[in-house]
Amino acid sequence: MRKLLGLCAGVVLAFVVTHAAPIVLAATDATGTWTTQMQGPNGDMTLTFHFKQDADKLTGTVQTSMGGDPVEISNGKIDGDKISFDTSFNGMTINHVGTINADEIKLNVKSDGGQMPPMEMTLKRAGSEKAGSEKKE
Repeated sequence: MRKLLGLCAGVVLAFVVTHAAPIVLAATDATGTWTTQMQGPNGDMTLTFHFKQDADKLTGTVQTSMGGDPVEISNGKIDGDKISFDTSFNGMTINHVGTINADEIKLNVKSDGGQMPPMEMTLKRAGSEKAGSEKKE
């Protein structure tokens, strides 16, 4: 009886390790285009983030709807559902730290030197349903 119970436990454990673990350990890929709206000095503007994820490394750019050259991100990292990166703009470094799920990234944003007040930002994957909009079938 003990041998039978041990065998059953081994089979269950083998199944969990080979089938359930990959599902739990799979992380969302940040690669792609993400957008958000924010209040700028001249009214509302759209920020567009272009991310490329390679394992735990994140690279990419940020573009505003006001034009200008894209801003490179630096120190980009992904760790499970945690995301972090920096941007430099007008001599200040802006830190972005948050969480990512399938189609949404929630970020806490602040500047290193306090030139800009801390704020929260929600990015939506381009092409995903917008917050507050109705899904059409």
